[in-house]
Amino acid sequence: MYTGVLFAQESSGGSSAVAFLFPLLIMGGLFYVLLILPQRRRHKKMDRMRSDITVGDEVRTIGGIIGTVVAEQDDEFTIDIGGQTMRVVKRAISEKLGDDEE
Repeated sequence: MYTGVLFAQESSGGSSAVAFLFPLLIMGGLFYVLLILPQRRRHKKMDRMRSDITVGDEVRTIGGIIGTVVAEQDDEFTIDIGGQTMRVVKRAISEKLGDDEE
């Protein structure tokens, strides 16, 4: 008589674990869709923009410096800033100016 009550209590404990994990999985999925995927898209777009930069393009750095690309090395650009040249890493380029694609 009491064993039926004990089994009923044990089985209800297992379903509460599933009920607890389901919202966590939903929240994890939402976190991925709302935060991680857009960030990946932005990184891909920025990498594509940086790879499309060629000599003669006007660019803006993350520091706000605007110049024209005069040379390209492996992981850096040399930009002309009004008669002066400056070497910057490719990751420091925030925008290619003159593109009206957006």
